[in-house]
Amino acid sequence: MVTRRVWKALALTGVLTALWAVAAPAAFAAEAGGGEAEQEITMPVAVRTVGLALGSAIAVAGAALATARVQAAVGAGGTGALVEKPDLFVTILVLIAIPETLMVFGFVIAILLWQLIG
Repeated sequence: MVTRRVWKALALTGVLTALWAVAAPAAFAAEAGGGEAEQEITMPVAVRTVGLALGSAIAVAGAALATARVQAAVGAGGTGALVEKPDLFVTILVLIAIPETLMVFGFVIAILLWQLIG
């Protein structure tokens, strides 16, 4: 059961992420403008940048939550199976490791989206 405190923490995290995503285009523009002429950031460019940043964050967060849920289910079932048959250790270890590929795919998608920002 998720408590009220956890929901408040999640809401605060979401607000801080949104604020960071809105401020990111200006920070990147100031950083990239070193010796070159200043480029003006238009609204469509800013919205695209924020969308890509949020998309990459959602890709990683979704992959992490999916991996955690699957590993919790496999871990609980695997523990019960190991009690009855200890020779299933390698099989259960593989079944616990397979969901990690979801996290790898989430990182790959996030990196691809992040490269489109530049």
